[in-house]
Amino acid sequence: VVAFRFLRTRVLGVPVPGHVDFDEVNLRFYVRHVTPSGEVRRAATFWRELVPRRAIAWLARLAYNEPYDAVPMWSRIPDAPFEHATSLAFGWRAHGRDHHVAATMRGPAAVPTEGSEEAFVAEHYWGYTPQRDGGTVEYRVRHGPWRVRAAALDLFDVDVGRLYGRAFVPALSAAPSSVFVAEGSPVQVDRPRRLWPGRGARPPEGRTTGYRSGGSRVATSWHGSGSVTTHWCTPREPGG
Repeated sequence: VVAFRFLRTRVLGVPVPGHVDFDEVNLRFYVRHVTPSGEVRRAATFWRELVPRRAIAWLARLAYNEPYDAVPMWSRIPDAPFEHATSLAFGWRAHGRDHHVAATMRGPAAVPTEGSEEAFVAEHYWGYTPQRDGGTVEYRVRHGPWRVRAAALDLFDVDVGRLYGRAFVPALSAAPSSVFVAEGSPVQVDRPRRLWPGRGARPPEGRTTGYRSGGSRVATSWHGSGSVTTHWCTPREPGG
């Protein structure tokens, strides 16, 4: 589960009044797409995404067909440099109750080493979204490398079954195997490109692989542009 804040958001380079700074909470999976040329594109795909503005949810569904819904949301973000930031928290209301995620940052900041859990969570530069006609779109997410810090998960009070479905309860009820904070940076999301055709069409060459559940871990990312992301995800199995 990822909770973060957008700051200074622009659509096609233009800020929309009242929709520039806002929170988001989403449930995501990490996948990879191997192109016909052999390039491996590590990516995220989303199960459900929550924002506090109906217009934002409408635009995201229209442009990308992302599974957005609008709900009341709030957050507590430290107004301090990444090295000195302490605790952060997010809350939202859905299905008749409040939900909360909170963490405390600790330890020095450093770029994660290649092959580490921190690098696996933070370094995904593509997104894939199913479309209404059965096709799939691909979009690129551009950002620089992020420094990370160790952290402790203070609170994960979420009704997983009602919010995401009963199938997710075992994984998201387990204790996390690791917790960390990533500094982040300004992010650019490119326009979507149709990758899979629609119904009745043959998929293109290449293949897409999802990471299957084998436990769970938590990570938190602080973006240099001012937003904060909290990940609760399942690690890939060996050889996945």
